[in-house]
Amino acid sequence: NQMASSPSFLLLAALLALVSWQAVASDPGPLQDFCVADMLSPVRVNGFVCKNPMEVNADDFFKAAALDKPRVTNKVGSNVTLINVMQIAGLNTLGISIARIDYAPLGQNPPHTHPRATEILTVLEGTLYVGFVTSNQPAPNRNKFLSKVLNKGDVFVFPVGLIHFQFNPNPHKPAVAIAALSSQNPGAITIANAVFGSDPQISDDVLAKAFQVEKNTIDWLQAQFWENNHN
Repeated sequence: NQMASSPSFLLLAALLALVSWQAVASDPGPLQDFCVADMLSPVRVNGFVCKNPMEVNADDFFKAAALDKPRVTNKVGSNVTLINVMQIAGLNTLGISIARIDYAPLGQNPPHTHPRATEILTVLEGTLYVGFVTSNQPAPNRNKFLSKVLNKGDVFVFPVGLIHFQFNPNPHKPAVAIAALSSQNPGAITIANAVFGSDPQISDDVLAKAFQVEKNTIDWLQAQFWENNHN
């Protein structure tokens, strides 16, 4: 068939395949008003099975989270209180969650990523120095660092999957922010914790080569207590 072998037909077929693949790879939108997570179901799916809608009530969409109350921060000087589908079952399939982040003076939410969500952050109190790093790029751009100092009322966006952080530069006053994330379960990978605090540990030969340092430096880092600031 001459048409099937023509360059234009092959290009069209390739484009259709790409579009079809992207459609399958993306999360589907809700096909009903809601799908409250049935945490007790033995069925395992990508997300959670829907609870019988006849058994749904207002409490499935509610949590007395006390997000107006300050939290105790950890040794890096922050505390992330995340409200996702595990706290509010009604978030299942809705693609959103929220977090309150408390920062001690000179505290930080250390470099981390959300593998499944873009984050939009609003400063409620204080000042924050924030930034993110782009993915690997060919030279000369490489990994571009974008940063900004935010004051009360300012908003900043961290694109999905990119390494980012927030730091409170004030040595005397705490800071507070609220973040919305575009997933019912955004996930968080704190870079230092994942690399140096994994269980079991990554070989110090691998990390010494990757970071171009001596193995005893890696051994010292792996011996530290890498505390999780996400609650």
